[in-house]
Amino acid sequence: MNDALILRSRNERLALTIPVRGVIAACGLLILVLLIAMISLMSGSYPLSPAEVWQTLMGRPPEPTAATVVWQFRFPRLLTSVLVGALLALSGALLQNVTLNPLADPALVGVSQGASLAVVAIIVAFPQADGPLRPLYAFGGALVVAALIQWIAMKRAGGATMRFILTGIGIAAFISAMTSALLTYGQVNQAMSALGWLSGSIHAAGWGEVRSLSVLSLLMIPALIWAVGPMRALRFGADMATGLGVAVRPARIVLITLAVALAAIAVAAVGPLGFVGLIAPHLARRLVQTGLGLHLVLTGLVGAAMVSGADLIGRAMFAPLQIPAGIVTALVGVPIFVVILLRSQARSQL
Repeated sequence: MNDALILRSRNERLALTIPVRGVIAACGLLILVLLIAMISLMSGSYPLSPAEVWQTLMGRPPEPTAATVVWQFRFPRLLTSVLVGALLALSGALLQNVTLNPLADPALVGVSQGASLAVVAIIVAFPQADGPLRPLYAFGGALVVAALIQWIAMKRAGGATMRFILTGIGIAAFISAMTSALLTYGQVNQAMSALGWLSGSIHAAGWGEVRSLSVLSLLMIPALIWAVGPMRALRFGADMATGLGVAVRPARIVLITLAVALAAIAVAAVGPLGFVGLIAPHLARRLVQTGLGLHLVLTGLVGAAMVSGADLIGRAMFAPLQIPAGIVTALVGVPIFVVILLRSQARSQL
């Protein structure tokens, strides 16, 4: 391994090796996220200078309007985009590692569509039930779809990666048709509300979304730390993982459930955003080759930068018209997905 930091406990019973290039990459991505954050807080129909933004954040706004714009609109929207991006990216990284498939993504294999169908069904058919339990509905819908895809794809021995992708695409198309039917025959007001949510727009995000995303994200951190061990073993294949003491089938079920939970939390907050979970792990891997734990950190930072940047572009490029972040990520993600697909075929990975 190239230059690395080695941290040892006092009795040297525990040692941790951290590649320097990985730390530098993480710091660079963090600076990028902070730069996007500053530009986002400055930009809009009420422009602010960096000094005015800093004064407002420190509790000394130059005028009351600045405090309202920053604290009630821009700051919660920014935090929501960062958290959603990190969650979707980590979900994609878990799916790609547990399936050994570089094309696995919560939006591509039907997981996001399952969460979307559950939430749209509640908004259109049972509007009185919509509210704080929306993340629970999204998680239930995503979990059912994930279980169905796994059951179909793994019916034959081996569970080929191409079968997993094709099964997910087919089920995603079917679920999208059901969602369209609900929107077509639902009442106009509820259908419009659901359509706005389906576009992946973050413009309506407030402190309620920030609180729920923050709490649920913190609850996911111990599970992500635990997931590094089983995923590291599964990278060598099922037989080798079994030899290393990992119960392969239960570990896969838990890891997929964790990936589904991460995607469902993000989708429930702002709606589905495509290709974030697909692209972020690949970009993190291209920045620097690291161990799995640091790779997850880099992936989360890449996802945060992607979604916050997409929201900034959609909000500022065509102001006062606002383009949902989900549309921006799709426009950027489709050509990158094609490139990844072509390279995967060239390497005979499918």
